[in-house]
Amino acid sequence: MTATPQDTPGPAHRAGEPGADVPGDRDAFHVFDTTLRDGAQREGINLTVADKLTIARHLDEFGVGFIEGGWPGANPRDTEFFQRARREIDFRHARLVAFGATRKAGVAAEDDPQVRALIDSGAPVVTLVAKAHDRHVELALRTTPEENLAMIRETVEYVRSRDRRVFVDCEHFFDGYVANPEYALEVVRTAAGAGADVVVLCDTNGGMLPSRIHRVVSEVIAATGARLGIHAQDDTGCAVANTLAAVEAGATHVQCTANGYGERVGNANLFPVVAALELKENRRVLPAGALAEMTRISHAIAEVVNLTPSTHQPYVGVSAFAHKAGLHASAIKVDPDLYQHIDPELVGNSMRMLVSDMAGRASVELKGRELGYDLTGQRELIGRIVERVKERELAGYTYEAADASFELLLRDEVQGRTRRFFRLESWRTITDRRPDGEQENEATVKLWVKGERVVASGEGNGPVNALDRALRAGLERTFPELARFQLVDYRVRILEGRQGTQSTTRVLVTTGDGTAEWSTVGVGENVIAASWEALQDAYTHGLLRAGLQPTE
Repeated sequence: MTATPQDTPGPAHRAGEPGADVPGDRDAFHVFDTTLRDGAQREGINLTVADKLTIARHLDEFGVGFIEGGWPGANPRDTEFFQRARREIDFRHARLVAFGATRKAGVAAEDDPQVRALIDSGAPVVTLVAKAHDRHVELALRTTPEENLAMIRETVEYVRSRDRRVFVDCEHFFDGYVANPEYALEVVRTAAGAGADVVVLCDTNGGMLPSRIHRVVSEVIAATGARLGIHAQDDTGCAVANTLAAVEAGATHVQCTANGYGERVGNANLFPVVAALELKENRRVLPAGALAEMTRISHAIAEVVNLTPSTHQPYVGVSAFAHKAGLHASAIKVDPDLYQHIDPELVGNSMRMLVSDMAGRASVELKGRELGYDLTGQRELIGRIVERVKERELAGYTYEAADASFELLLRDEVQGRTRRFFRLESWRTITDRRPDGEQENEATVKLWVKGERVVASGEGNGPVNALDRALRAGLERTFPELARFQLVDYRVRILEGRQGTQSTTRVLVTTGDGTAEWSTVGVGENVIAASWEALQDAYTHGLLRAGLQPTE
């Protein structure tokens, strides 16, 4: 990849100002994050000011060069964010960016309240969105193409005069270039000529493909000489590819969002973009060591926005380096690089072996090694484990999502017997429905614990919850460690019916102790029976993690 940055440096930053200590050589290529502005437009994301401050800290820690915080003046939340960010965050790597529009038609830039809000935000960098599609100028702005150019030129000049660095986002640029290339190019020339450091070409509708992006960016650089950036939406599933194609063509500024959050289907995902640039193109775009923090940062931001991290996200998903097929496992046993495009530790992730009915001997041996069991050379033992997994998966169990249950199975086979912390005599649940519609759920368990018969009851908001409480009540006196265990996730699936209307139920339970989480599986003729199996495995595995030894 070759590109010659054509950079016009903005005003120097004062000591203590956000971004003041960013190394100068990093200005040759910009990683610009817009999670707090464009990413926040995703359906289901509603960020508080505190959320935005937390995400900004994560992004600065990751080492992006610019963080677009929002549109000050457009809403009180974004205005407050800029006020608090300047006071509360000591940015080490990033410059804070305020987003807004060019002046309104017929209004001087210095008299436009929303332009004034950009200056008042205190952000050292301002991004101005401008129309680059003549049809949008006439229909959305309801002004003339000539006035739109004046709006761009005068707003950029005014913001520059206020000691701010300026980027210009050319909205709908690629569609506008197709419709009227001369006008789209004139927008770029006007913004650059007025002093914009970077002119960003936006695929606002997300309809472009990589080859077209590459061609247009190449043509715009040749025609204008401006320093260009790229902002790609993901409506064709090509936002990351489009961003990389633009860089290949000469763009030196990429706008992305964490985990690809954004309007409609999202934006170019920050993490695959920077990983590809650093690991595939050998282009340093982050501070040294930052890439190894990528998986952690991705998941941390997902927690803040309250969205489950995508398990199959490139580089950072928990399944990104997970291997299930026996053929793959056999090759990985020889050399992990045979079925992995990078070492997962480079991005802070790790390889995982999945055990299922597709597993072969190599899968089981590697999974055993991952869990701390050396099965090297134990062909008969490995064969028994493989066959047992296949038999149980045929009955409805799944071990690729229940590592803790598989570890118990493996432990039993290695030891040649089943040992647990308690032995079940019986369990029973009762659900009473009163005339007023209210339900009462009660469960009773009879257990043997360290040679002592224990009978315990529990009430809950459902029969499974009541059963869980009864089990805890019966065990916590002997095993106080259970007080730390919490149910993190509970999933039920009704499997294919086997006899008429009868069906089999599978339950997956995720349990945590404050430091780690583990998943277990249970299968039964109904949800309560399946839940009992999963809960029994969950508590057994948790007590083993706590260093206790089973007695039953």
